[in-house]
Amino acid sequence: MGSIATTRQVQAPVARVFDVIAHIENFQKAVPGIVGIEFLSETRSGLGTRFRETRRMGKREATCDLEVTEYEPEQHVRIVSNAGGTTWDTVFRVTTKGDGTELSMVMNDKPYKLLAKLFTPLIRPMVRKAVEKDMDDVKQFCESE
Repeated sequence: MGSIATTRQVQAPVARVFDVIAHIENFQKAVPGIVGIEFLSETRSGLGTRFRETRRMGKREATCDLEVTEYEPEQHVRIVSNAGGTTWDTVFRVTTKGDGTELSMVMNDKPYKLLAKLFTPLIRPMVRKAVEKDMDDVKQFCESE
């Protein structure tokens, strides 16, 4: 099992930052790499929301299904995905820091298939780079409005 953790100081209120990370339509607006969203549940926001996300990764597109498994308004949201034989478990947290917000994200990967156990450690640096870019995009988006 591996882990990626990153934090950004965002000059925007907690409510604004949480609204972007916890609602996939807003997250998609903030992160240009997300090129498609399809809801898989009646729930569109909060606990139990399931959706399919398509991202541009270089010249290719990758699609995965995700589910919101924890949702505490203006505190944290947990999103879990099973893709390619690995469970990806991501928690975003927001806390007031000075006159802005501290946005933190921890992503744990747990490969459960043989090939995933071999390849997940190899792709982790690419995933880290993508996650860091997402966090930069969210910061810029939240601070621009």
